[in-house]
Amino acid sequence: MQNVILIVHLLLALSLIGIVLLQRSEGGGLGMGGGGGGGVMSGRSAATALGKATWILAIAFICTSLALTIIEARNSAGSSVLDQLSVPSSDGDGDTGGGLLPPTTSDEPLLPVAE
Repeated sequence: MQNVILIVHLLLALSLIGIVLLQRSEGGGLGMGGGGGGGVMSGRSAATALGKATWILAIAFICTSLALTIIEARNSAGSSVLDQLSVPSSDGDGDTGGGLLPPTTSDEPLLPVAE
């Protein structure tokens, strides 16, 4: 279910980017101003239709964002990122087995001793 919502989310994001770039520029930007040709939609009706489509896609994008957040919160079930890190278990020989530092072969301290 999460993968389906994620794919819909990505498609909505790409559609939202495309429709924003298609909108008429008001003082610069990447919008293609377009000429005054006799298309099916021209002038104010085109701006209104693109504006409505932008709002619909934006609301759908926010809904899928919230859905993904809720699904991920349920999957984590109270665990935090720190809980997911493995705690190194010491087996007595100084090797922490899985720590971030390489294992030491001697009994020397990892940091210099302050004098």
